[in-house]
Amino acid sequence: MKARILIIFLLFAAAGHAQQNLLNNYRYVMVPYKYSFSKTDNQYGLSTTTKALLEQKGFVVFFDNDTLPPALAANRCSMLTADVQDNSGMFTTKLTLLLKDCNGRIIFQGKEGKSREKEYYPAYNAALQDAFASLNAMAYKYDGTQPAQQPQATAAVTQPAVAVPQPSSPVVSTPVSAGSSVLYAQPTATGYQLVDTSPKKVLSLFKTSVQDYYIAQAETGSGLVFKRNGEWFYEYYQGDTLVSRKLEIKF
Repeated sequence: MKARILIIFLLFAAAGHAQQNLLNNYRYVMVPYKYSFSKTDNQYGLSTTTKALLEQKGFVVFFDNDTLPPALAANRCSMLTADVQDNSGMFTTKLTLLLKDCNGRIIFQGKEGKSREKEYYPAYNAALQDAFASLNAMAYKYDGTQPAQQPQATAAVTQPAVAVPQPSSPVVSTPVSAGSSVLYAQPTATGYQLVDTSPKKVLSLFKTSVQDYYIAQAETGSGLVFKRNGEWFYEYYQGDTLVSRKLEIKF
């Protein structure tokens, strides 16, 4: 019995090592903006979350509706394609991450991510992040095997440090009412985007050098989102008046 368990363990270890070696051959991943089980584009923010999580792992990621750099467009086999399988039941959301080559061969298959959240939006995002656990456990590093030319990366912009604002103008406090929606934080390459249950992007948050302080960008202007006494606030100027809004954010 012990010998059988050891053999099974060695087989799983060898399979994981083989997957890692194959992944190291690839730098680029294509992410569908609408998965096969989705009813709308980027439903529940799954596509943008997939892209952000892959970028955090070190991949260069494009959506399938992006215009690719010419060298990359001419050699699609230098890219992997991300896919997510939905095996959800009545009470549990279940998602599995797959990375396939240009011939549809599965290069990587992660563990099944699960969530028992009742609301669809947090349930699908929690299950997807859980599904990434297997990939995150791998020591991925691109080894330059693929011969395609590399598109030039956009230079990173260093965000300036943000000091705690000391307003000299009157502050208008507008706390969230009982009927206000919770905002869900989706990771991005530069911070987070906050979306409601539509899902509609409400704010883009950009990391700063100060913990729990973000530069915030909305359709109508910009401001700061920060944590104070365990609560999140969005502050911005409306004319000469500083407006402070309390937010309920789920990360």
